[in-house]
Amino acid sequence: MATITFQGKPLHTSGELPLVGSKAPDFSLANAKLADVTLATFAGKNKVLNIVPSLDTPTCAASTRKFNEKASHLHNTVVLVISADLPFAQCRFCEVEDLKHVIPLSTFRSTFADDYGVKLVNTFLAGLTARAVVIVDEHDNVVYTQLVNELADEPDYDSAIAALVNSK
Repeated sequence: MATITFQGKPLHTSGELPLVGSKAPDFSLANAKLADVTLATFAGKNKVLNIVPSLDTPTCAASTRKFNEKASHLHNTVVLVISADLPFAQCRFCEVEDLKHVIPLSTFRSTFADDYGVKLVNTFLAGLTARAVVIVDEHDNVVYTQLVNELADEPDYDSAIAALVNSK
């Protein structure tokens, strides 16, 4: 269990992020067509897992826009924006924002949040995810993680992208 804050008040997660150097846990997440996608769906690619509570918040929207911008320059890389939002809402958001370099995926019927240790527990936000970034290389090894200490803060984009570039 990890502790973060929201507006200075402590929140707890269901576990810890995967360790750098470990194999990324497999996952099953729903895409825009309600089809399940897994880690194997993105085999051979570097994966940026931008994990957010909900795209319907300013910080989550900002991080999705920022990773969309940075992803357009990354070779052999997919950016997965993972939230508890329904796939329909995620797609609307990406269409309205003209975000073409991110893939929105929903946790709504998966164990992803528990498997990656980011599920918020014991709080009015229980069931949503903490804000985190996990970088997984083309061999499905975890090369970078960040659990953002304050839920309302954006992640460290530069460190995440640098870890991705340096893992090659």
